[in-house]
Amino acid sequence: MSLMLYFHPLSSYCHKALIALYENGTPFTPHQVDLMDAGQSTAFKQIWPMGKFPVLRDGDRVVPESTTIIEYLAERYPGDTRLIPADLTAANAVRAADRFYDLHVHTHMQKIVGDRLRPADKRDTYGAEQARGLLDTALGLADKEMAGRQWAVGEDFSLADCAAAPALFYADMAVAPIAGFPNLSAYLARVKRRPSYARVLAEAEPYMKYVPR
Repeated sequence: MSLMLYFHPLSSYCHKALIALYENGTPFTPHQVDLMDAGQSTAFKQIWPMGKFPVLRDGDRVVPESTTIIEYLAERYPGDTRLIPADLTAANAVRAADRFYDLHVHTHMQKIVGDRLRPADKRDTYGAEQARGLLDTALGLADKEMAGRQWAVGEDFSLADCAAAPALFYADMAVAPIAGFPNLSAYLARVKRRPSYARVLAEAEPYMKYVPR
């Protein structure tokens, strides 16, 4: 096995991939990249020209994008936690939830937080306000779905939780507390205690001061 993960501890999508790796104790070599360092950025883009985290390297094979990485791990390096259910109907539900959290929570959260990093005269106030409204709508839907559930899609931890955990964590910390969504708030408290995500958050803690609030 020669797995290497190119990542940064603050990246929410890297959290998603790291949860999957830690959940099953999959051996890998972490390769932290600082994109603000010209040399590191250039070297990383030689591996993945898009320059986006995370990227998994398995020998000569390069696997970009968090969902694809988790699908790859589930197929090639399965563990005790089955992140993609064997049952097709259950797997479809997990994949649908993964897409929901990425597209409707993660994306809007990143729009809002990322806008704060822009120079004052380059900010997209209107776009950030739109994103906040769409994020609130998504959180309301997710809160209803989470009622009575232990994890994102029922009683089994899955790919959907790998997506939901960092999206909700950063939405709660950097956008606005999600206390108004009680089911999601309770879920976030549970998932932060799960050893795989607790480890990710502990490793990211020294860098959290750099998250724009």
